[in-house]
Order: sequence, then C-alpha cells, then structure tokens
Amino acid sequence: MHALASYIPSNPNPLVPNWIEVIVGAIAFFIVFIPLAMILWPRIRTTLTERTEKIEGGLQKAADTQAEAQQVLAQYQQQLAEARHEAARLREEAKEQGAAIIAEMREQAQAEARRITEAARAQIEADRQQAFASLRAEVGTLSVQLASKIVGESLDDEARQSRVVDRFLAELDSSSRQVSGARSSGARTSS
Repeated sequence: MHALASYIPSNPNPLVPNWIEVIVGAIAFFIVFIPLAMILWPRIRTTLTERTEKIEGGLQKAADTQAEAQQVLAQYQQQLAEARHEAARLREEAKEQGAAIIAEMREQAQAEARRITEAARAQIEADRQQAFASLRAEVGTLSVQLASKIVGESLDDEARQSRVVDRFLAELDSSSRQVSGARSSGARTSS
C-alpha cells in the first residue's frame, strides 16, 4: 500500500483524474460489458425485435379489422338501402292493390245498386200493372152497374161490358190528359 500512496499526490486537484482509477475502472467495465454484451445483447435485441413485430402485427391486425368493419358497414348500408327500396316497392304495390280492390268493390256496389234499382222498377211496374188491372176490373164492375141503372137494362153480356168499360176508360184518360195539358200550359205562362 505504501507504493500506491506514492502515486497519490499530497495535494490532489479535483479536476485532474487519477489515471490508475481510470485504468482499473475501464478494465472492470470491459470485464462486465463483454459478457453482458455477448449474453444479454442478443436477448435484448430479440425481445425488441419481437415487440416491434408484435406492435406491427397488432397495427396490421387493427388495420385489417378496420377494413373488414368498413366492408361489413358497406354491406349493411347496401342491405339497408335494398330493404328500404323493397319496403317502398311493397308500399306502392299495396296502394295499387288497395286502389284496385276499392275500384272493384265500387264497381260491384254500383252493379248491385243497378240490379236493385232495376228489380225495384220491375216490381213497381208489376205492381202498377196489377193495380191497373184490379182498378180496371173494379171500375168496369162499377161502370157496368152505373150504366145498367142509367140505361135501365141489364148488361150481363161480357162483350158488352168490356166495350162499355173500354169506352169509359178511354174517355176518362182523354179528359185527364186535357186537364194535365191545361195545367202545364198554365204553369209555362206564369213562369
């Protein structure tokens, strides 16, 4: 130790390094650095490479997932647009069918109304004919009785009765037409 003390100056300057300590420190550094560099450096490099690849793979996987999501979104939007188009088409078709059904029902109702009206007219005409026949028979009986009383002889012969009734009804019809014509001409002059 005494030999080392001779190398240490008595008045050390803090700015001037001790060369022995520098050399011993450098040797110790290389003794520790070389084995660590040979053993740890490849492991560190491998770990860094694996992490880099993992990060890049994750980024690539995220990009692929995002592209797939964009593709799925585009398909969804396309399907949604098709569904909307189909719904619009079905709505339009339903409107057309509804209009056709309404038109058909309206036509059936009008045909039914015409049929009912025609049946009512036919019934009215049949009732009128029946009433006319009944009235004619009754008027004929009454006119025969009246004529028998006026003439003073019996009108039992059917042919004679029929002629008398026909003449009476013809006179009655002509007189009612004259009255109707007078009323309508009076109404025209007053307006």
